[in-house]
Amino acid sequence: MNVFLEFKRWAAPRMQRVPDTVPVVIAELVVSVAGLLSANTVHAEERIYRCGNEYTNTVSEAQLKTCKLIAGGNVTVIQAPVRASGPARNASGAGPGAASGAAGGQKIDNNDQRARDADARLILESELRKAEAKQQALLQEYNNGAPEKLGAELRNNQKYLDRVAELKAAVNRNQSDIDGIRRELERMGASAGPASSVSAAK
Repeated sequence: MNVFLEFKRWAAPRMQRVPDTVPVVIAELVVSVAGLLSANTVHAEERIYRCGNEYTNTVSEAQLKTCKLIAGGNVTVIQAPVRASGPARNASGAGPGAASGAAGGQKIDNNDQRARDADARLILESELRKAEAKQQALLQEYNNGAPEKLGAELRNNQKYLDRVAELKAAVNRNQSDIDGIRRELERMGASAGPASSVSAAK
């Protein structure tokens, strides 16, 4: 607006010597130029630079830190929530070394914990029985490394050898599962039952 007033003061004595339509055209031109200048000023103020994890709209600071200009210029910064300090968390009994704790930092009642342990033990014992039954079936089919040949294996010995190798791997894998379940039951203080005669394939 100041540019327009200055131009008007300067142009007023000169306009008396030109046709009536010229001042209107010139005035419109000046208003357009003033609008462009103010738009450029606003645009320059909206420039935002990113410097790593920080943002700035100060050009000198951006040049010093070799920041990158962000297209659009609209940036929303959301601060991360403040975490509770270490001692406060440990005081609630939900520290990393706590033997037992429920979600939300609440302590589990001893009776509830015993009930959960009993349920886990029952599940493990059930899994152990299933794995031992499977092992018996696998060992019977494996037949000490000499299983009975099936139809196509009578004509193709390689198929037979491949099946023997697969059976051996299955027996060893299942035995490993059995050993793992037994270790877990021993850790829980449960009797894993009498040692089974089921063993891995040799």
